[in-house]
Formats: sequence, structure tokens, C-alpha cells
Amino acid sequence: MSVPGSPETLAEVLRAEGVRDERLLAAVRETPRAGFVPAEAAPEAYDDVPLPIGHGQVTTQPSLSARMIEGLGLSGGEHVLEVGTGLGFQTALLARLAGDVVTVELRPDLSERARRNLARHGVGNVELFTGDGTRGVPERAPYDAVLVSAAYPQVPAPLAEQLRAGGRLVQPIGTGGLEEVVLFERVAFGLERRRVLTLARFVRLHGRYGYPL
Repeated sequence: MSVPGSPETLAEVLRAEGVRDERLLAAVRETPRAGFVPAEAAPEAYDDVPLPIGHGQVTTQPSLSARMIEGLGLSGGEHVLEVGTGLGFQTALLARLAGDVVTVELRPDLSERARRNLARHGVGNVELFTGDGTRGVPERAPYDAVLVSAAYPQVPAPLAEQLRAGGRLVQPIGTGGLEEVVLFERVAFGLERRRVLTLARFVRLHGRYGYPL
């Protein structure tokens, strides 16, 4: 199946959408999104659109994912927690921009597909867990940055607790459907809201510290 466009095409689309982080744009150029979507969706891989991945879910739209990653302000050596692996495209971008990534996916089949995708594309600095992302991964904490790819009205307490002082966290805040994607910073007394990065629609965050499973 031919795949129109290219990673370069997508990078230029993201630049036109306002992404300014050159390291992030370079990561997009180096990461073939077509290798992280279902085969039937490959013809649209380099369009700035969400794509279905099963379970009534879609991938995060690339420009939205880029805004969220850009908000973390990664410089290259960070230890990052990602909640919501999906099929691994966003994970791969984070891995190119940080020191290493710990990622958690609730759905075992998606987790296994992401594992294969990451391995096939040589992304080695990722540790992938299957389970409840609202609990974080305490045995790998503290984290320099946390990225949550599902919506809940507040940040789950374990995720805030596992973020080091001065670390950044990005999460869609809302009930699932129309959210503010918010950047937080960990300060002495907890999380402090810094700014709204964008508005977006996300699936709900399910787990012990989110919506019921």
C-alpha cells in the first residue's frame, strides 16, 4: 500500500500549525508515523488528523501531540512518564527528545502493538508497562516530566506525587469531550497551574484515580 506524504511533510504541517521546537520537528522527521498506525490508516499517516486504533479510540492528532510535548520543554536528558501509549508514535517522539521514557497503556493489545512498533523502529530507551496509568509507575519515580493523553477533571494524585520538584506535567483537564490541555509545574506544596496550551477533545482517563474501569 502506497503512503502519500512523508515525515518531512508532517513536520512542515506542524511548523505551519505553530510548533517552534526545532528538536521536536527533527524528531517528527525521523519518526515515520505510518509505522505507528494500523495498516488501513497508513494513507492518512502524514495528515494532521487522529486515526482510529480500536476500542473506540483514536491516536492523538499530531499537532496536538506536538503542542503537549512542546509544553514539557524537554532538553534531552529527562526521565519522562507517559500515560497512554496507544500505538507508540508519541512515545517514540518523547524517546527522541528525552533521556528515557516510562510509558503505561491500559489495553494489553495496544500495549503489545506499541511494543512491536517501537522495537521495529529501533526505539530502545522506552520501558513499557501495561496497566492502570493513573497509578503512575512509582518504582521508576521521580520523573522530570509527565504527559497524560486522556482527560480527567484533576491530575491523579499519584502522578503529581511522582513528579520531581520543578518538573512539568501536561494533562487534558475536563470530563472527556472538550478539555483544556494544561501545563502544570511541581512546586513545594504540590502542582501549580502554569497555562492552557490548547483546547482539545480527549477520551476519558480510566483507572483507580480516574473514571471507573
